[in-house]
Amino acid sequence: SYFGDKSSYVENTSILNLTSSSSVRGLNSARVGKTPLSCSRSVFRSHTPLMGHSATSSSAASAHTVASVIVAVVEGRGLARGEVGMASIDLKNPEVILSQFADNTTYAKVITKLKILTPLEIIMSNTACDAGSTTKLFSLITEHFKNVTFTTVQRRYFNETKGLEYIEQLCASEFSTIFMEVQSKYYCLAAAAALLKYVEFIQNSVYAPKSLKMRFQGSEKTAMIDSSSAQNLELVINNRDSRNGHTLFGVLNYTKTPGGSRRLRSNILEPLVDTETINTRLDCVQELLQDEELFFGLQAVISKFLDTEQLLSVLVQIPKQDTIKTAESKITNLIYLKHTLELVEPLKTALRSCNTPLLKAYYNSLEDTRFGIILEKITTVINDDTRYTKGCLSMRTQKCYAVKPNINEFLDIARRTYTEIVDDIAGMITQLAEKYNLPMKTSFSSARGFFIQMTVDCSTLPNGQLPSEFTKITKMKNTYSFTSPDLIKMNERCQESLREIYHMTYLIVCKLLNDIYEHIHCLYKLSDIVSMLDMLLSFAHACTLSDYVRPEFTDTLAIKQGWHPILEKIAMEKPVSNNTYLTEGNNFVIITGPNMSGKSTYLKQIALCQIMAQIGSYVPAEYCSFRIAEHIFTRIGMDDDIETNASTFMKEMKEITYIMQNANDKSLIIIDELGRGTSAEEGIGICYAACEYLLNLQAFTLFATHFLELCHIDALYPNVENYHFEVQHVRSSAGNKEKIAYTYTLSKGYTEEKNYGLKAAEVSSLPSSIILDAKEIINHIAKQILHRQKSTPEMMQQRAVYHLAMRLVQTARNSRLDPDSLRIYLKGLKKKYEATCPAPRQNDDQ
Repeated sequence: SYFGDKSSYVENTSILNLTSSSSVRGLNSARVGKTPLSCSRSVFRSHTPLMGHSATSSSAASAHTVASVIVAVVEGRGLARGEVGMASIDLKNPEVILSQFADNTTYAKVITKLKILTPLEIIMSNTACDAGSTTKLFSLITEHFKNVTFTTVQRRYFNETKGLEYIEQLCASEFSTIFMEVQSKYYCLAAAAALLKYVEFIQNSVYAPKSLKMRFQGSEKTAMIDSSSAQNLELVINNRDSRNGHTLFGVLNYTKTPGGSRRLRSNILEPLVDTETINTRLDCVQELLQDEELFFGLQAVISKFLDTEQLLSVLVQIPKQDTIKTAESKITNLIYLKHTLELVEPLKTALRSCNTPLLKAYYNSLEDTRFGIILEKITTVINDDTRYTKGCLSMRTQKCYAVKPNINEFLDIARRTYTEIVDDIAGMITQLAEKYNLPMKTSFSSARGFFIQMTVDCSTLPNGQLPSEFTKITKMKNTYSFTSPDLIKMNERCQESLREIYHMTYLIVCKLLNDIYEHIHCLYKLSDIVSMLDMLLSFAHACTLSDYVRPEFTDTLAIKQGWHPILEKIAMEKPVSNNTYLTEGNNFVIITGPNMSGKSTYLKQIALCQIMAQIGSYVPAEYCSFRIAEHIFTRIGMDDDIETNASTFMKEMKEITYIMQNANDKSLIIIDELGRGTSAEEGIGICYAACEYLLNLQAFTLFATHFLELCHIDALYPNVENYHFEVQHVRSSAGNKEKIAYTYTLSKGYTEEKNYGLKAAEVSSLPSSIILDAKEIINHIAKQILHRQKSTPEMMQQRAVYHLAMRLVQTARNSRLDPDSLRIYLKGLKKKYEATCPAPRQNDDQ
């Protein structure tokens, strides 16, 4: 406590003063070469902190003991806008917390995270804070954290390669699984690089190697899916071909706008964990499915929206230099803005008759008067019939005639000149066509301007060539494109008059934009509504193409006849469906079966269904109930990784370590093969030990294995269930060869199949002599070492009691049965218990 210990208070002051304006100025002159935005603001100035203390001297001191965290924030650019990387370090606690997540235009997650961290100082790249081109994220953070020091660091210090090097150097070995999480998370690595470089500079010291605790933290209110699990499950990228749409994103993506597509992607990577929010979304999807008029009405309006988020970011930027390009871009964006605002009324009309709370809330948000105010201001200056059109020439015409006549006399004159030139060009080409008796027509492209095009067979041309006055001839099949010196001159005159028009229009547009800036924030709300509606429509659309069902949320994972959504898309028909059942009392399932019997597909299917349910989508099944998963872990595949120098076995060990360190009672864990990269005995030992560790958690675990010895763990642990994939043996009609027919059907118990690896080898045309030798050796080994464990009557009774207790607890929690049905169900449970319980010995009191 700083209340009694003056020396530590003084020490704290000196640490804080390192980051005060003077030292920051020193840093900037040494490294950055520019004054920070914060140099006039001293860190140690008394202020009311977020915790609601009044700024008296003692509580101000105690408040400042809290603020000792430095945070670096970086945002992706271009298409990656909205992807935010953060790294924070507490000056009093050697722990670096890294996070990266996709956020929407309100940046709610970033602000929430920063609020939790209560930073002393925030570092951002100079490109985000440069006057005239400040990003929305920077403006929002400065607005929310007025009393926090800001420091700008050159963009080059935000370097992901350096970040990974820093983590390798400084991360303590017991936290080294962080590599697996952050390897491909470039923005949080970039933030880490800038943060650690900066902190070492202000502290005037370096951290000892391997001394820092580092952890990766997903965003709150969302489930955590690490990058290797996202890759294993093919959530957004297909592992074989990155351009292929056979991914969960591809299955659900029927979005019509870039914003909707971005939102769907970020939701799949970070599903929700709040049941109420999920059910609100599901209510909307249900209403869209039940009300065709609403569905098609909304879809028609939403598909007309452009990229609202990008439009916003361009509109709020004030260019440093006025070039003809910036002028043209601003005019285009104003036309886009008008187009977007004109869609607000149709969107309201489409939502008018909706019933679900979320859609009603969106309808009410669209009642915002600012939409009308902006549109009114635009229509006083811009022509009513100016709108966004496809095609560069028609869009060029829209831009020329955007501003109403009689606003600027010179503009009207320039436009008349432009029209005359365009008419002259058309006239000239008609004259040329008549002169040479060829079917010439006027064409336009943004690169060439106006040029001549004609489709004609070259045999009809004199000497098979065009007249000599034509230049820049290109030929595609029978279509010729060319120009002439006169036309080139006319194009130059046309461009000249266009530049004048754009310049004068730009001045009028800038004045108009200045008038509407104060109201522009309503567009953030609009872009949010559009992207959300687009995603919900996409979910509803996906449902109409397949028999998906609405999920329920309980404490049980129960899927009746569920199937793999991506496989359905690949196969173009419904795959074999299977049941899944996990409860708190049966939370560990071991799955066995021959190679290619469907184990991996089944495991992935469960994880995909869980994610679909948690983003508010319907699920491919006849009925399904899920328990919310806070983490989804997968350990799939048998690859080695040359880049990180990890053998197959080391990779397996790293992945299972990561799961054990991070799994909690609310996790869903999928393990497909473990311990395969080493000897059988060691592999079984590792598998057994890993299973026992995971069995002590309440997590739902599905474990596929070829080690049949593992199946006997159910004798010791009643919460383990064994399942296997059935296969049938079919004799071929030609000879005595036996073939395996895969049913892809899951059944209780472990597989009775023996030597299925040999059968797979036979199919692969391995020489028969080798297969016969292998069979003999296997039989010999089997006789020597296979001692089956048998369950004793006591174990069987304990197991039966455990299962009965679990069923009773579950019934008490979740039952919706009426008293008579409940009585019948309980009698059934009693019978089942008596059937599975071994007969008591004579001297028992039972």
